[in-house]
Amino acid sequence: MPRNRTAWCYSFLVTLLIKLSIISSFSHKLPTPPPLPILPLPSYSQLKWQQREIIMFLHFGVNTFTDREWGTGHENPTVFNPSGLNTKQWAKVAAEAGISLMILTAKHHDGFCLWPSKYTDHSVINSPWKSGNGDVVQEFVDAATLQGIDVGIYLSPWDRHEPRYGHDVAYNEYYLAQLQELLNKYKNVREIWFDGAKDPKSQNVSYYFSDWFSMVKELQSSINIFSDAGPDVRWVGDETGSAGYTCWSTINRTSLSIGAPNISQYLSTGDPRGTDWLPAECDVSIRPGWFWHKSESPKRLSELLDIYYNSVGRNCVLLLNVPPNTTGLVSDDDAHRLKEFRNAINTIFNKNLAEDFYIKVSSQRSAEFGPEKLLDKDHLWSYWAPSADDGEKDHWIEIWTNDGGLRFNVIRVQEAIGLGQRIQRHEIYVDGKLMIQGTTVGYKRLHRLDVDVVQARLVRIKITKARGLPLISSIGLHFDPYWHSKFTAN
Repeated sequence: MPRNRTAWCYSFLVTLLIKLSIISSFSHKLPTPPPLPILPLPSYSQLKWQQREIIMFLHFGVNTFTDREWGTGHENPTVFNPSGLNTKQWAKVAAEAGISLMILTAKHHDGFCLWPSKYTDHSVINSPWKSGNGDVVQEFVDAATLQGIDVGIYLSPWDRHEPRYGHDVAYNEYYLAQLQELLNKYKNVREIWFDGAKDPKSQNVSYYFSDWFSMVKELQSSINIFSDAGPDVRWVGDETGSAGYTCWSTINRTSLSIGAPNISQYLSTGDPRGTDWLPAECDVSIRPGWFWHKSESPKRLSELLDIYYNSVGRNCVLLLNVPPNTTGLVSDDDAHRLKEFRNAINTIFNKNLAEDFYIKVSSQRSAEFGPEKLLDKDHLWSYWAPSADDGEKDHWIEIWTNDGGLRFNVIRVQEAIGLGQRIQRHEIYVDGKLMIQGTTVGYKRLHRLDVDVVQARLVRIKITKARGLPLISSIGLHFDPYWHSKFTAN
């Protein structure tokens, strides 16, 4: 073959291969990127906090021994003498209840410190417990860590024992000193709890919250700060364990002031136009009081389940107080009720009945955002996204079967909140009948139906109003055998 013909053939083959490579690269479909987020967004620590769902408060101190809720600050430290204090038992009870974070009252309003603070003698140093050589906070941290449970601390802003209280600069210096003492000594604190409690006779006293919060973040940057105004977690506005039927994780912090009156409704519902991601925590005690009292008993299981649906089921985290008794143990009654509570939650939600049936959606953004994402185990970053130009006024999801085999009484919907909270209104139809007219969803929304059990062929979840495209991370149908609706209860 002539040399020039050989060169031509070689050149032709090279050109052909390049063209085929280009065609191949165009034929390989690249994944569709996620939709743009809608601000504000949660931080990493806020997302981890939200996934905890239930956390534990432990009110323990001199009030435990004086049978009071609020101490006077004049209690003799010798009253604090738990004969069998065992923080490992606290942590074991928490672990069996599926708790991943425990918060201890290191100091309540009475000013008695559960650690040997060098800034006051009103502490365990002057108690007979361990001959004044004990440290409840250290034992608490060690026991929780051994069980793989994270810890939190409450340091009351109101100290009824401290004579500097009411003298702003001197008292705030004292408070900051104890705050530094705690966070320098006890590492890996995941939540610190502040309220606006004040002496009714000293309402003009100033707490330097900005200074306190800055110091907290300097000492332990990954900590979540709880207060009426965050900056990481907000109070829900009451102590019943119940959030508003509408509950946004977004709110305007500039509209909040710690301890201010007349903000409970705003705290409970949040704000769809809020510029800050500040999810709500619902605090409530397992008993009528916050401290242990011999005359009291734990709430019934049905009450705790109601609280769960009204807190976790409304886009919040439940902070359940379980107070140790005078022996220094979580009482058997409380431990049993907690375990019963966890078993009930597992019974209801471990099985997603929707997994056994067909899922259909109004549209999908691309193959990466299909309906199968609604049933996987990732409830944050795996999600169904409808098409932005599907021509539908409303976006919807259907769960259906041919034989009427859907048997349930709880419906669960979850948003991919890592890209912002979006859903403003949604409706749920069962066999064409409107059963739920809901508002916000957020991390988790649970709807108990006003029937003991539903048997149906088709469930449709329709998003009727949203801030941008709704992104649904998970849906579920569940059966709650403990639920008796108001229409059938005797």
